[in-house]
Amino acid sequence: MPQGIDPNTPNVARMYDYVLGGKDNFAADRELAGHLIASIPDGVEALRANRRFLGRAIAHVAAQGIDQFIDLGAGLPNQGNVHEIAQSVHPHAHVVYVDIDPIVIVHARALLAADDRTAAIQADMRNPETVFASDAVARLIDFDRPVGVIFNAMLHFVTDAEDPAGIVAAFTDRMAPGSHLVISHSTLDDRPADLVEIIRSAYDNASATMNFRDHDQILRLFNGLPLIEPGLVKVNRWHADAEEAAASGGAWVYGGIAVK
Repeated sequence: MPQGIDPNTPNVARMYDYVLGGKDNFAADRELAGHLIASIPDGVEALRANRRFLGRAIAHVAAQGIDQFIDLGAGLPNQGNVHEIAQSVHPHAHVVYVDIDPIVIVHARALLAADDRTAAIQADMRNPETVFASDAVARLIDFDRPVGVIFNAMLHFVTDAEDPAGIVAAFTDRMAPGSHLVISHSTLDDRPADLVEIIRSAYDNASATMNFRDHDQILRLFNGLPLIEPGLVKVNRWHADAEEAAASGGAWVYGGIAVK
């Protein structure tokens, strides 16, 4: 087992992997994820709806000509990874995955061993300078050109004291004009109030706490950058067809894209 991995503490990346049908998880991850699934009838659909949003968002950004991406808090590789979608539009696209979890990096590097256009680095997005100082970022990302920066279902693991808006600003300050910022974030807007304590107490026993935010709080994370239509909406309604829009799980997560 790679150094630094604790199989006995539920890990949010491995829980996400389990819910999405992956195999890179331990009993503690499956137990807590199972508890949440039993408590939240459409919880699994929420994660899947968010993953589908990510796919549509990356395809949209790539279609605007963006051919380099930084995926912050990337999580374990699964179907529809950022590099796969980006390179289906731009075969030469560069992608850097960033995660603090050593097991994520082990699996990502194994997946990317033969791809010199994509890299995975172990760094804490809460300390942006460690990301910018990475050799992989220096090699693959040119901040003088437009870049896609992705915070997919990660900022809700950042507490207010850790200044999520400041973290985002550190990256948007580096972004060239024409760059795109993708954010998705969990919310309790329009959600059953009796589930709040269940979810929060569950994540208190995991590797990161859950910090739900409302629409206006999430909108402020974009630091005033203009959002493309339809703005910040529930992920099942962002550039979605009728079937996707009817998916109830998407109501747990807001998503949007801003352009610098």
